[in-house]
Amino acid sequence: MDYRTSNSLEQFKTYIGLPFQLYNSLFTSLPFHKIEKTGILLSLFLENCIEGYDRGESPTEIVEHFFLKHTTYIEPAEKIDLLFRFVQYVERQIVLFDALEDAAFTQVNDVNGSGTLKYLGSEVFQRNVYHQMEEKLQEFAVRIVLTAHPTQFYPGPVLGIIHDLSAALKHNEANKVNMYLQQLGKTAFLNKSKPTPFDEALSLIWFLEHVFYSSTAKLTGFLRNEFPTIYANKNTAISLGFWPGGDRDGNPNVNTTITLQVAAALRASIIKCYYRDIQKMKRRLTFKGIEELLTELEMVLHQNISQQGSIVITEENILTSLQKVRDIVNNEHGGLFIFLVDDLICKVQVFGLYFASLDIRQESSIHSKVLEEIAVRERILEDYVALTAAKKIHKLSRLSIAADISLYSGIVQDTLL
Repeated sequence: MDYRTSNSLEQFKTYIGLPFQLYNSLFTSLPFHKIEKTGILLSLFLENCIEGYDRGESPTEIVEHFFLKHTTYIEPAEKIDLLFRFVQYVERQIVLFDALEDAAFTQVNDVNGSGTLKYLGSEVFQRNVYHQMEEKLQEFAVRIVLTAHPTQFYPGPVLGIIHDLSAALKHNEANKVNMYLQQLGKTAFLNKSKPTPFDEALSLIWFLEHVFYSSTAKLTGFLRNEFPTIYANKNTAISLGFWPGGDRDGNPNVNTTITLQVAAALRASIIKCYYRDIQKMKRRLTFKGIEELLTELEMVLHQNISQQGSIVITEENILTSLQKVRDIVNNEHGGLFIFLVDDLICKVQVFGLYFASLDIRQESSIHSKVLEEIAVRERILEDYVALTAAKKIHKLSRLSIAADISLYSGIVQDTLL
């Protein structure tokens, strides 16, 4: 083991391993029914599993040996109840461990070392390849796509607890950590019903608001400051894709209604983020000539969130207002807090009014079925079925009229919509 690996391991133990042991012990003292007994029995169950595996016992034998040796449980219902409590306990241990990893990220990882943007910027200047880097960034782009599966998501309340727990751990606020762990112990991890595609979308939108909104803006802001000409052609270098609500090939419950709902939720979410940033900005930019501009923009954003009022805001409206604010701050107030304006301008350039582009996909067999049914019902695709693939593409690419949606129903109509 080299020095770097050894040092990283020690940092992991110091900032994550040891705190986990300390905070994990709080679980056994939480004032809930059977919680202390669950923690102790779980430790015994772990040792029993290791010993049983070494003896070559089957999973059933290991579990039965544990109940016989360490409990007085006889009824199947009692045993199942304890095993279920083990699962609940471990779920919360995982949340605690993840929160500790998030809180200690900058201590455990070299955030300025090889592979980071700061390191890249330093290397570019040291090797005097600034212009080559600018040329590369003119065409370079990263697209991060958020996928979805019902089993991957915590309920919204749990996500909120994880977020607050990470912040409390980062600042070593033991009292808050204890309270959040108690809250975690009383909060259900299971959804009461199977998540709909819209539920999946809302779960991921939470991450858009609380993770990607700020981090993506920081990354693009760094690139903008280090290599300003990359914005000459409006290349933001980073964009987001979004599957929930559009993945018809992966989820049979996705339809046109769901897609429109998710698109509306994405728009409302990003406008809400801008609205919150404007409110924060108003607390700092209290200078003459600015308050009126920010208040007007705040009002229009609020109307668009609540879908009240007649003014439909556009990306251009927001950028125009922010540029006016920036000019006043820069020309009349010495650029004080101008970074707040630049940050929001950067976010609007990256996210627009859609937050992430909704990827709408459907398997080719459905498209073939739709086109073949149109060919049977209407004249716009006459002889379509008998054409070769190349001729089908040629015919479809030159269509100047659309199918009559009222003639169809079910999957055909939904696909056409």
